Amino acid sequence: MSEARLSLRVDLPGGRIGPGKIALLEAIGREGSISAAGRALGMSYKRAWELVDQMNTLLREPVVSASTGGARGGGARLTPAGEALVRDYRAMERAATRSAARQLRQLLAQVKEG
Repeated sequence: MSEARLSLRVDLPGGRIGPGKIALLEAIGREGSISAAGRALGMSYKRAWELVDQMNTLLREPVVSASTGGARGGGARLTPAGEALVRDYRAMERAATRSAARQLRQLLAQVKEG
C-alpha cells in the first residue's frame, strides 16, 4: 500500500450515504440504466434497484428517474437532486481528505511493509 485514503460515510436520519451508493449514482449517470450501472459495479439489478430506492426514499426529491422498458427499452438518469448529491458528497470527501492529509501520512508511516 503506497497511500492511505479516507472513505466517507454520512449517517442521516433514516439512512446513510456512502461510497457505494455514490459510485452507483455515478455509474447510472454514465450508463443511462440501473441494470447497466449494477453490472458495471458487479452487483445485481435487484441490489442496485434497492440502493436507488433507499436514496429516493431518504431524500426529499428522488435522485434517479427511471423509465420502464418497452419497445425501445427503459432507462434511468440522475435528477438534479442526484447530481447535487454526487457533487456535494465528492466535495465533502475532498475536504475531509485535505483536512486529514497530515494524519493520514503519519498513519501510513506506521503501517508494516508487506
